[in-house]
Amino acid sequence: MAVRSDEISEILKKRIAQFEAPIVEADEGIITSVSDGIVRIYGLQGAMAGELLRFPETPSGETVMGLALDLREDGVGAVVLGEYQHLQEGDTVRTTGRIAEVPVGDALVGRIVDSLGQVRDGKGALKTDKTLPVERVAPGVMFRQRVDTPLQTGIKAIDAMIPIGRGQRELIIGDRQTGKTAIALDAIINQKGTGVICIYVAIGQRASNVARVAATLEQHGAMEHTIIVAATAAEPAAMQYLAPYTGCAIGEYFMQQGKHALVVYDDLSKHADAYRQISLLLRRPPSREAYPGDVFYLHSRLLERAARMADKEGGGSLTALPVIETKANDVAAFIPTNVISITDGQIFLETDLFNAGMRPAINVGISVSRVGGDAQTKAMKQVAGQLRLDMAQYRELAAFSQFAADLDKRTRESLDRGQRMTEILKQPQYRPMPFAKQVMVIYAGTHGFLDAVAIDKVKEWELGFTRFMDHEHKDIEETITKDRKIEDATATALDAAIAEFNKGFAG
Repeated sequence: MAVRSDEISEILKKRIAQFEAPIVEADEGIITSVSDGIVRIYGLQGAMAGELLRFPETPSGETVMGLALDLREDGVGAVVLGEYQHLQEGDTVRTTGRIAEVPVGDALVGRIVDSLGQVRDGKGALKTDKTLPVERVAPGVMFRQRVDTPLQTGIKAIDAMIPIGRGQRELIIGDRQTGKTAIALDAIINQKGTGVICIYVAIGQRASNVARVAATLEQHGAMEHTIIVAATAAEPAAMQYLAPYTGCAIGEYFMQQGKHALVVYDDLSKHADAYRQISLLLRRPPSREAYPGDVFYLHSRLLERAARMADKEGGGSLTALPVIETKANDVAAFIPTNVISITDGQIFLETDLFNAGMRPAINVGISVSRVGGDAQTKAMKQVAGQLRLDMAQYRELAAFSQFAADLDKRTRESLDRGQRMTEILKQPQYRPMPFAKQVMVIYAGTHGFLDAVAIDKVKEWELGFTRFMDHEHKDIEETITKDRKIEDATATALDAAIAEFNKGFAG
């Protein structure tokens, strides 16, 4: 039986009318060159800056994404976030319509992820469907409130003289191997039980270092409130470039929920180096020290996202502790000066102090917090004011005493007091001290109770004193913790307790 043409026509019309398929808006482009993870693409006229691009899959079937960073009239320059050896000239690239984003949420707490939010700890997939873009505009002035709530690090020298507040950006700067990471980890460990979620961003570090950090935090029970974002030295420069923005986006999620977060960028020197590598491969004009002209904006748009939000915006906060590594204590180099000008103060670590046994090796003369006493409890203000004066006097007289053969009694007393306070400020690694204990120890030093203790016995005195207060006068510590200030009655009781301990101390 013959099939009529009008029947075929009707069938085709019905099929076409019934056909349904999702409309996908995507530009397509063609790879013109591949080199060192940088891909040049012809086409993609609709690509956005920072948009995710989809590249051909690897031979094993893994999805490969890229980031559009260089938009030009004749094409797009992109960095590949992953393997690129299989990509060839002529391969097709498509836009996704999505700016780079990462998974966020409570499911990330206790996990190790990479710059794209993919798990790297072998503990199974993340159970979250929430995402946030890695690049966001910092909150405006009207959405913020002043920084006046302390973020205790547990380190006496910092909490007393260089206080950090929730929502602040405090730079940790110094040469390599001076204890920068140790300070950041102490601050993370000290947030246990405070409700502060911590994000540690490792940029360009050895994988063994990241594993050591994770083991240290696990050992001290800090991984329960910590997320690690790892972009190791073995990963492409693009992943190292993205890592701090990923960590910031994860922290911003908690800030938006009205919670408090602390993010450590370790370190931004390597971040700037990764961006320089990407920029030079993209053939952007180099500036000072071969960094691109927008390297200041690279860090300012990251650190400005740290804030303490106004109560009507939820009252959450994101505190940033960026780390910068200097060479030969040169704080006047390009990247250090850039970040110093962006942050709210800096903690400066010196190699000479470190080698002399001062741990943490903080130079309290150069270090500063621009938030200052606003981020301190009244109790710490009461004891820290005298400590600053004692240390300032000691530094001045110590330099002078090198040239003076004979010193008067008052000068000698100031030097002795300064030496003892220097000993008090020494602290073992990964042993943050509770706020009330810090107050009691510094109170004893600034009020002359240590003047009769031999300098080499000061640490022994401190250890014995804190144990004595725990067993015999726990109520004083509890009162200081509760009141956040030292009342006259508390001061009298503390004086009596210190005097009682000194009678039995064989120092």
